[in-house]
Amino acid sequence: MNGPGLLSALWLTPLVGALVVVALPSGARRAARPLALATSLGVLAVAVALAVGFDPAGQTHQFVESRSWIPAFGATYTLGLDGIALVLVLLTAALMPLLLLAGWHDVDDGAHGRRAQAYPALLLTTQGLALVAFTSLDVLLFYVAFEAMLIPLYFLIGGFGHSDSTGADRAAAAVRFLIYNLLGGLVMLVAVIGLYVLTARAGIGTDAGSIGAGTFDYRLITAAVADGRLEITPGVALLMFAAFTLAFAIKAPLWPFHTWLPGAAVAATPASAVLMMAVVDKVGTFAMLRYSLPLFPDAAATAAPVLITLAVVSIVYGGLMAIAQTDLLRLIAYASISHFGFIILGIFARTEQAAAGSTLYMVNHGVATAALFLVAGFLVRRHRIREIGYYGGVQQVAPLLAGTFLIAGLATLSLPGLAPFVSEFLVFVGTFGPYPVAAVLATSTFVLAAIYILWTYQRVMGGPPATGLARTPDLGHRELVVVIPLVVALIVLGFYPQPALDVIEPAVAHTVALVGGAR
Repeated sequence: MNGPGLLSALWLTPLVGALVVVALPSGARRAARPLALATSLGVLAVAVALAVGFDPAGQTHQFVESRSWIPAFGATYTLGLDGIALVLVLLTAALMPLLLLAGWHDVDDGAHGRRAQAYPALLLTTQGLALVAFTSLDVLLFYVAFEAMLIPLYFLIGGFGHSDSTGADRAAAAVRFLIYNLLGGLVMLVAVIGLYVLTARAGIGTDAGSIGAGTFDYRLITAAVADGRLEITPGVALLMFAAFTLAFAIKAPLWPFHTWLPGAAVAATPASAVLMMAVVDKVGTFAMLRYSLPLFPDAAATAAPVLITLAVVSIVYGGLMAIAQTDLLRLIAYASISHFGFIILGIFARTEQAAAGSTLYMVNHGVATAALFLVAGFLVRRHRIREIGYYGGVQQVAPLLAGTFLIAGLATLSLPGLAPFVSEFLVFVGTFGPYPVAAVLATSTFVLAAIYILWTYQRVMGGPPATGLARTPDLGHRELVVVIPLVVALIVLGFYPQPALDVIEPAVAHTVALVGGAR
């Protein structure tokens, strides 16, 4: 089922909205936030229309749009939606209105210059570029969006984040974030160019045999790889796979490429941090499933044991580091590293169950992390202190805040009945067949997560109110509007994930078939 223009409208709406928000005259500055919120609701409406029109039993890629972009290099503006991309598009669209509401007072209306307009505009710009990455069916177009989304995030962290009085903390975190991700992207660019040259030599483009006749079309390339028309020597394929996967592993982030994330997460505003961890970082794991596996299936099979090992290390390392943290927001960032290890474990297990679990986990982690980080951010905003030792007894003075923190925390430790449990279970089951040792080692996360979540809740929320906390305000109406949909989503996806899996499974089956994985 095709719907010409819907996918273009999906990503153009937030970008045009961002331009309008920035262009508002100084006298209309107070309209910036409501206009950004209305724009985000428009994006959500388009995403819902796509979901309603999507047929899980139909073609793999639906709503396809394709136009010539750079004919000399075989690059096209090609967008399409499969089940994997659809659930991530819905996540991205659904989170943005909540993030704008959560960050409603991150920048005052009276801020110097256009800061009050730039902040929501940068959030919308990041959303728009992420949506291009999720829907692109052209490798070069994906690469452009993959790199371009670093720019608004850099300014969100460095220009609007938290730091000491000199701004050094957020500046250093923004620079580290940018350098890590740019280096990974530059390595990937070499492989993207190499892939184009190989398609030209194999005659995959329009004019066989000419270097200028290659293609970046994802569907043409994967079909040629599958039927043997595009043969890449094992050594070259392994190098190209490593270049693509390195960029995605940095974005994800996977140990040992994770070191930029904790600093960026605590330096950014909670809304920006959630956008980064719940959406932008998912572009990395999505791309592993979309590009690393189907483009280089033999190299992926060769490298899988290494990546499985790194994923298990991420799971255990992230859990241990979370336990060791005294900073509430940094603890959640390390917990995310552990969860990303689970997602990557399922991807490189190369079974349908594990890949379906990983895809569902991308969504569930986005919801759970958004809930936990935003509630923690609401608490930190009240007292301007991130240290866990400062808090205590919050549940007695702010029961709604404490209760929602507990639900989000229990989801983070994958309590049965909440969304992440289903996805973790699928990853375990799908991984145990090909990699039983890795699956068993990964189960340590249940113990580690229980320790860092329940211990944190006991210290922050339990006991008598600590000094200075007796008048802590509970969640207000705006904050409840942000948190309640996330809690509802955690419960609904925990008890009834089948509609999401019905959308995900055909696309996962197609991907696993391309890489010769197990059903």
